[in-house]
Amino acid sequence: MSPHGDLMRSNGEEAELLYDASLLKKLDFSKARTRFEPKISAANPGPGLLVRPLSTDDYEKGFLQLLSQLTKVGDISKEEFLDRFASMKRCANTYYVTVIEDTELGKVIGAATLVVEQKFIRNLALRAKLEDVVVNDTYRGKQLGKLIISTISLLAEELGCYKINLDCKDHMVPFYSGLGYRCEEGNANSMSIRLTADGANNAKLLCLTARENICACLRNARTNH
Repeated sequence: MSPHGDLMRSNGEEAELLYDASLLKKLDFSKARTRFEPKISAANPGPGLLVRPLSTDDYEKGFLQLLSQLTKVGDISKEEFLDRFASMKRCANTYYVTVIEDTELGKVIGAATLVVEQKFIRNLALRAKLEDVVVNDTYRGKQLGKLIISTISLLAEELGCYKINLDCKDHMVPFYSGLGYRCEEGNANSMSIRLTADGANNAKLLCLTARENICACLRNARTNH
C-alpha cells in the first residue's frame, strides 16, 4: 500500500482503491463476535493474504469470477467494471466492497460488501447491510468466511452504524448466528420482488447515456473556451 492507501503495482504505479484502506487498520478484533483459532484479523489475515478495499486492478485479479461462485454475474467488460467502480466511489461513504487477496498468486479469493444507508430516523442514523459474501472454494476451512464477515461487521461499527442486516438462506442461519447475527423475533422475514432482467440492460443504458452527456459537456466547455 502507498502512504495514501492506494495499492502499488509492480511497475510502481498506483491502483485506485474504492475506499480509504486506513479504516481497516482501525478495526479492533478483540470486539469480534466470534473467536479465531489461530488468531487472525484484517490487519493480520495470515501468510500471503491481504485484506483491503476493492481496487481497479481486481478485474484482472478474478473478482468477478469469484462472485460467479455466489450468483450469476454476466459478461462484464473491463470498461463496464471501471464505470461501476467509479459510480460506487462517487457515492461517498456508501459502498465498502472489501476483498481478501492471495498476494502470492495475485488473485482475489474472498469478498464481501458493506452498504451504508443514510436515514432520517434515529436522529439521522446510519444503517448497514452485509451483501455478496463469498470465499473461493479452495480456500474454505481457513476461517476466511468468518474473517471477511467480522471485518465488515466491525467496519460498520467503526463507521457509526446503529444496525447491520443481512439476507441468508435457512441453512446458513447457524453460521451467521455464530458471528453475532440474530433473527429478530417478529421481524425475521425477508421479502422481495424479482424484477425483470431488463433492469440490468436499462442500468447499462443509463451508464452509457451519462457518459455520453459528460463527453458532450466537455466538448461544449472546450468550444466555449
